[in-house]
Amino acid sequence: MSHEEYIEKQRKRAANVASGMLDGSIHYLEGAIELSSLRFEVGLPEDDKDFLAFTGVSSEVDHLPIGAPRQFWSQEALDRHEPEIQQSIKWAKEVSLSECKSIVARFNA
Repeated sequence: MSHEEYIEKQRKRAANVASGMLDGSIHYLEGAIELSSLRFEVGLPEDDKDFLAFTGVSSEVDHLPIGAPRQFWSQEALDRHEPEIQQSIKWAKEVSLSECKSIVARFNA
């Protein structure tokens, strides 16, 4: 796979993740974390506005039981953190929904 093909594959992944976040098929915070990790894989400057929004979201929620690590948390801890997770989803959408739509528009060819 060439470098250009790799970048195109990562851009398509970013568009798919962002689409899933918008339609609810991907947990919004899990998607934000993945988009943050894709930031350096899509061939854009590291200060790209769309991806920086998700880096900020990821940084703010990294202490919460989200994604695969949830399996290692007790049910009591998950229940205790659920209100914060829900509030974080609401906040994350407020600060990154337009960037999510932008990623879909940019890379969904």
